[in-house]
Amino acid sequence: MLIALLPLIVFLALALIFYKQLADGGASSDIPSALIGKPAPEVVFAPLEGLKQAGAPVPPLTPELLRNIPAGKLAIVNVWASWCGPCRQEHPVLVELGKEDAFSIYGINYKDRTQNALRFLGQLGNPYDAVGVDPKGRGAIEWGVYGIPESFIVGADGAILAKHVGPLTQEAVEKTIRPLLTSSGK
Repeated sequence: MLIALLPLIVFLALALIFYKQLADGGASSDIPSALIGKPAPEVVFAPLEGLKQAGAPVPPLTPELLRNIPAGKLAIVNVWASWCGPCRQEHPVLVELGKEDAFSIYGINYKDRTQNALRFLGQLGNPYDAVGVDPKGRGAIEWGVYGIPESFIVGADGAILAKHVGPLTQEAVEKTIRPLLTSSGK
């Protein structure tokens, strides 16, 4: 008899957990990261071949870039792909942030084809100061990526300060990213 009720008990337990998350105001973008407060992962990504800015090749994302962020500035490491609808949705926010001196915008092109990624950036603009490719998704695993888009905020000391899951919005920038900029001395 008890075995027959086991699926119902499991279902009710999960329903209670989900209800509590909703009632507490939890959002899908609030997924915690074990990397917060730790140095950015030491992953070297290959460059996105053919991507140029002002006639010069855009450099790849390397650990050295993340260890050498100027004081008072933040780096946003954005994991994206051309096939990702929410990545297209957040892209104008990244383009605007890329115009500000307070930010370095770095991209990790996730499980994408080179020509598709180049077309995506050609159509929507390139906000990235460096772009690395992750064709098999192994580098994203080191970063703790659950799905894309995801963005990591990295401070001048190279430590990850915050993680945002889902498309960046202007509201997320104002609530999450700008306060980190203020607390970093800018």
